[in-house]
Amino acid sequence: MPLRWRIMGATVIVVVLTVLVSVGVGYYATQSRLGIFVAQIGDDEAVKLAQRLSREYTASGWQTVDAALSEAGYIYSPAPQRERGEGGEEAHTELFHQDPVRIVVVDADERVVKDNLSELRPGLFVTGLTGHRAPVLDLTANRTVGHVYVDVNQELLSSESHGFLSALLYITLIAGVLTVGVAILLAAWLSQRITAPVAALTEATQAIAHGDTTRLPVTSSDELGRMSAAFNRMTSALETQRELRRRLINDVSHELNTPLSVILLEARGLRDGLQTPVDASAQIIQEVDRLRGLVTDLDWLAETDHGELRLNLEAGSVNHLLVAEVERWQPQAQARQVALSLQAPADLPHVPLDRMRMSQALGNLVSNALHSTDAGGSIAISAGLQDDRALAIAIADDGIGIDAADLPHLFDRFYRTDNSRIRGIAGSGLGLAITRAIVEAHSGTIAVVSDGLGQGSTVTIHLPLDHSPPQ
Repeated sequence: MPLRWRIMGATVIVVVLTVLVSVGVGYYATQSRLGIFVAQIGDDEAVKLAQRLSREYTASGWQTVDAALSEAGYIYSPAPQRERGEGGEEAHTELFHQDPVRIVVVDADERVVKDNLSELRPGLFVTGLTGHRAPVLDLTANRTVGHVYVDVNQELLSSESHGFLSALLYITLIAGVLTVGVAILLAAWLSQRITAPVAALTEATQAIAHGDTTRLPVTSSDELGRMSAAFNRMTSALETQRELRRRLINDVSHELNTPLSVILLEARGLRDGLQTPVDASAQIIQEVDRLRGLVTDLDWLAETDHGELRLNLEAGSVNHLLVAEVERWQPQAQARQVALSLQAPADLPHVPLDRMRMSQALGNLVSNALHSTDAGGSIAISAGLQDDRALAIAIADDGIGIDAADLPHLFDRFYRTDNSRIRGIAGSGLGLAITRAIVEAHSGTIAVVSDGLGQGSTVTIHLPLDHSPPQ
């Protein structure tokens, strides 16, 4: 079943259940309260009628009980209009009750005095009468002379409450049906709003699986909008990775073809006697070293990808490490006529380092600086403390510089700047990615700044003085 229909169905089911529960709870709660209210009305009516009968009995005894019931509206046979009294007031029969309410009046011995519906004859001894009971008093002697029972068998009030509850239930059910209808419309709109981005995401994902690239419209800032924005970022990242992979294939092919071509030429020259064994072997060894370097870089990259980069930390002198790196790269710097210098105090604190891996990271940076600096240029390696919490190592050159558009991508794997390609600088774009992995494994950070092409660049490594490597 499509997601849209499931969302819509679930919403409608929840609304229907809510309406039914609300109707049921409201009906039974109203029924309970209405029963209490009806009982209160019956009791009040019985008390009022008893007070009227008490006054009539005190004045004339039981002879005027019919007049008292008639005035209260409980005699249902047509009654003659009374003549206008001396005070000019018109006397009349009050018929407050349109539906018959059974009234039974008994004396102190529980013998019937009056049954307004004539179901019990006067003088009959009765017990077990139901309804709302109130005492009739002789107000002069202040004694009970009988009782009045209002709504015997409780037929009227129960029928009235039943009619009220039926009307209430009918109105509530109509409101519930309208609510369900509105809920269906809202559920349809909501399910469409929720599933439309999901359907678009599914289509875009299938398009990407077939090699196409697409973007999702971001129409809101809620979770669905953030999902679309995240998908667009992922698509951009995939496009970048595809471009990087294409560049990697081209770069690796170039890096492999060049030494293999040289090795092939040297081997043919050696076979044809055009090259001496010493010269041929030296050239072949150099090209094999280039191939081994490329394979080593790929191995290092695989270690960082699978979280297999392990450090052998030992507290060592950073100054000794930097001096050793300068000495290691000084011959190449002199061969390229580039001044390589070190500016670092001798009292730098010892820092927990994996000397071999940090040497590789620094070597990658110095090698890049040498390839980016023309003859007559300079490279300065410096180190110092920052706020007594971190050690900063900077490699600054005055070489070709870096375009601002390339700075955010320098540490991406396989990324090479167009400027380096134009200048024919060898490399696969893995050195800086490996360097960053090594630095981050030491809980440090690395950053590159450059004022633009032709303005040189500076790479800075920040290492905490005391840290534990990430697990």
